[in-house]
Amino acid sequence: MTHEVLNQVPPLVGHSTADDPALIEGLRREGAAWAEDEVREVGRLAGSAQAQEWADLVEHHPPVLRTHDRYGHRIDEVDYIPAYHQLMQTAVSHGLHAAPWADERPGAHVARAAKFMAWSVDAGHGCPISMTYAVVPALRQNPSLAAQFEPLLVNREYDFGLRDPAAKRGLIAGMSMTEKQGGSDVRANTTTATQVGDGAYALTGHKWFTSAPMSDLFLTLAQAPGGLSCFLVPRVLPGGDRNAMSLMRLKDKLGNHSNASSEIEYDGATGWLVGEEGRGVRTIVEMVNMTRLDCVIGSSMGMRSALVQATHHARHRRAFGTALVDQPLMRNVLADMAVESEAATTTMMRLAGANDLAVQGDSQEGAFRRIALAVSKYYICKRGPVLAGEALECLGGNGYIEDSGLPRIYRELPLLSIWEGSGSVAALDALRAIAKEPQTLDAFFDEVEQASGETRLDDAVARLKKELTAFDDIELRARRVVELMALVLQGSLLVRHAPSAVADAFCASRLSRDWGGAFGTLPAGLDLGPIIDRAVVEVPTA
Repeated sequence: MTHEVLNQVPPLVGHSTADDPALIEGLRREGAAWAEDEVREVGRLAGSAQAQEWADLVEHHPPVLRTHDRYGHRIDEVDYIPAYHQLMQTAVSHGLHAAPWADERPGAHVARAAKFMAWSVDAGHGCPISMTYAVVPALRQNPSLAAQFEPLLVNREYDFGLRDPAAKRGLIAGMSMTEKQGGSDVRANTTTATQVGDGAYALTGHKWFTSAPMSDLFLTLAQAPGGLSCFLVPRVLPGGDRNAMSLMRLKDKLGNHSNASSEIEYDGATGWLVGEEGRGVRTIVEMVNMTRLDCVIGSSMGMRSALVQATHHARHRRAFGTALVDQPLMRNVLADMAVESEAATTTMMRLAGANDLAVQGDSQEGAFRRIALAVSKYYICKRGPVLAGEALECLGGNGYIEDSGLPRIYRELPLLSIWEGSGSVAALDALRAIAKEPQTLDAFFDEVEQASGETRLDDAVARLKKELTAFDDIELRARRVVELMALVLQGSLLVRHAPSAVADAFCASRLSRDWGGAFGTLPAGLDLGPIIDRAVVEVPTA
């Protein structure tokens, strides 16, 4: 041995990812304090060596597509290693999938959001978990299908394998919407659906991006005689025969490697109508609300995970004679990232609360959710990759290597801005809501004005109202307007709920615009210590 290893940080393992003040405070505030013990249990699991090993294994051993068996028969199977199923089983057993739809307790959807964020281990298996959650409210538009499949979708048992859905203990659902010529413009879809009797349709066409193709059920869009419509398409038909769905290839993605994302082809696949013919987009609107929420959860999760890595490193790494965390410029960087992360988490938990109340029929909260989800999906999901890149840089070369886990976070976060419609789609949809559902904007200002009296916030609200008075070039300014809406919403929530040091830093930088183009440009005179302290997690010492 030529040297002794010095000045390396201890492994970030054995901690709890739920040791996040903004998350726990939001859980209590939004009506789900009863779930705190389980949220903390999920956090301990996520920080454990076992769960981190599962996550490493599934990234290093991605799923494999087998289109044919050894005799040439088409089988369209995707093989996963056991660690993937361990991750799925853990998520399902804790109700991160569709379980809240069967839980009548107030705050059930808030609890699920908090657990989903705490389970910050592997993004790949989170995709089918999220899709299963989002499918249920759309499926309910066909009561007979919901009666048949919802009890198995909400059940807390993970039962992998292509079998007759009725013979399984639990089901996982996916979505198959986009096509190569349309992308976000789903009305350009060319997949066709033809009635074949007994209420069934035969679907024919090619889908460009279908994640988790080994799911049991899929919601898909196709052109029926009455126009673009939504259908439920199972992988295995009642009775056990395979449906006419072929997996063409798996995608080689920028982000996670653990989840299979595929192109699929329907060749007369059997499906059943969900909702009315010609109202496919309207049918999936509630599903879109759920996927948007999960995009915000995922972005908040990624930012928090990256921040914790950076703070942990800075506390234990020394440079130029002192710990990194004690050096003024590094403190500015860490505090700036911590403010961003806390703003995202606080907003996410407020959205989860609005979602919970909207599901229960609260029209005011439903109107707020409609606009706030679009605004937050746009802005928070844009901020994730930027923060992850800065956190990676805090570790320098140690962060640039795969072993740190930060490259995995950095690669994954752009997905959340792309999934369910890219940034421009979300920004334009926020403006569409304002134009077509003016009550949403009223609900938005009712929310932010609960924090009125904070001068910097009041000034930002005034600027926003001025931006919204001119409509001639509003689409050109869509990102500018929606960004300001997001900042005003985040600022109002932090002023009301966060420690004064966090709220003051946010208002001074994001709202008063005394802030640069990179993290670490907070103005002088702020109290950075309490901000950084909220980003610290403790790991057991040997």
